[in-house]
Amino acid sequence: MELTTFEETPKRFVFEVKGQDHTLLNLIKSRLWLNKHVKVSTYTIAHPLVGVPRMIVETDGEAKPRKAVIDSSEAARKDVAEFKQELKKFRW
Repeated sequence: MELTTFEETPKRFVFEVKGQDHTLLNLIKSRLWLNKHVKVSTYTIAHPLVGVPRMIVETDGEAKPRKAVIDSSEAARKDVAEFKQELKKFRW
């Protein structure tokens, strides 16, 4: 995975995530929406077969957008770990 920053201001963070697709980006986008300071959380892929996802995050200025992405990533990691533990308890 390779991250490339395209724009970073106190309220806006735009970056590409080379080597990833909808799976990770949807997870992060959804977690970002749980942050009350996030006003925009979306991503775009210019071409479905060869495009690199570009994530766009905007906040109200109370939270830094890069920090919001980091916090959301950590929360997603915890969600996945919890899901994994519950799945281990499940009997097939």
